[in-house]
Amino acid sequence: MISLHTKIPSADAVHDVLVLPYDQRERCRQRARLASGEEVALFLVRGTVLRDGDLLTGEGGRVVRVLAAPEPTYLVRCKDATMLARCAFHLGNRHTRTQVGPGWLRIQVDPVLKEMVEGLGAQVDEELAKFEPEPGAYTGGHGHHHHDGHGAGGLLAPVPLRQRIHRPSDVETPGVETPGVETPA
Repeated sequence: MISLHTKIPSADAVHDVLVLPYDQRERCRQRARLASGEEVALFLVRGTVLRDGDLLTGEGGRVVRVLAAPEPTYLVRCKDATMLARCAFHLGNRHTRTQVGPGWLRIQVDPVLKEMVEGLGAQVDEELAKFEPEPGAYTGGHGHHHHDGHGAGGLLAPVPLRQRIHRPSDVETPGVETPGVETPA
């Protein structure tokens, strides 16, 4: 059994293919079977999410292309952009992995979420499709993203240099400085 442990940006030759559904493309340690039938062990950096088309290498320099397996999904369509945005908001509010396309959303099969977006006025169709949800806004450095407008491997949103988390127990006392927080002059 060979082990695959490194994502690479390109290769002159690809030796085999690894077809995985999304849930398995999120795992950094697992055994899997290549299209040829050979068993492989994946040992990737924690937090790595494999995307359709990613290239992996390991022992002996062999290169394997990752392909997203078609899996049961719901395709969500709406009569207008406002309704689609409303559905996206409510799915995001529930931390639902969501693939975003031109005029549609795709989610993994979940009857409760289906009922919710239908209640918002969406049309939901079950389909077998490759599932490529959006990465989180602050995830970066764990691979590339295939949608136009986003930097390859970079952050999708700016991260503030200093970020303060406010809790109800935090009480600002005038004249008392909080470590790590600048007080306006």
